[in-house]
Amino acid sequence: MWQGELSYGPWLNINGKKKRSYLLAFIDDYSRVVPYGRFSLTEKFSGLKKVFSQALLRRGIPDLVYVDNGKIYKSDRLHLACAELGITLIHTKPYDAAAKGKIERFFSTVKKRFVPLLTEEDKSSLDNLNQAFWQWLETDYHRKEHSALEQTPLKTYMSQISKVETLDDPEILEKIFLKRDTRKVKHDGTISFKKKLYQVPPSLIGKKIEIRFDPETKDELYI
Repeated sequence: MWQGELSYGPWLNINGKKKRSYLLAFIDDYSRVVPYGRFSLTEKFSGLKKVFSQALLRRGIPDLVYVDNGKIYKSDRLHLACAELGITLIHTKPYDAAAKGKIERFFSTVKKRFVPLLTEEDKSSLDNLNQAFWQWLETDYHRKEHSALEQTPLKTYMSQISKVETLDDPEILEKIFLKRDTRKVKHDGTISFKKKLYQVPPSLIGKKIEIRFDPETKDELYI
């Protein structure tokens, strides 16, 4: 099981402007390994998509994902993606922060052990902040003995590596997080989307089809 959460990060000074950062991360309930975490300047779903995708690529597919009732975690896109991967998505009871104690403790560790190490250069851009975070995560957090485990998170994770299910087709992540909608194919073999017409195969005329798209870019449609 992975626990997921978002926490406030340090203020950044980007081109003379103060900007709040947000740390979104997942933690493996058993080993305390962090499959992936990343600072961003937004609390939108796009940030969750990046973090969850990288976590899946790096540490395999969990059986369960345990998150709160925040908007990004309640989105249909996350629910459908988890269903397609065979992951059970569980939400905490409202206002029950203690239910995700392990990820909350990790965030506390970040504030105590990582944030004080940051230099002005680290806080001058999001890229610099994330590079410093990833280096700290791999060289410090994952390799120091955890008091509850009596060994390092990485060693605990590796002891169970044979049970980790990896992605057979990493390219699936490009499409499973897309937003979904349905359209009825017109008699001329087209569908309408965002006031534009799109041609689809003639064999679909008269049928109802599912389309997938990225609401942030809207560059491509998938049937």
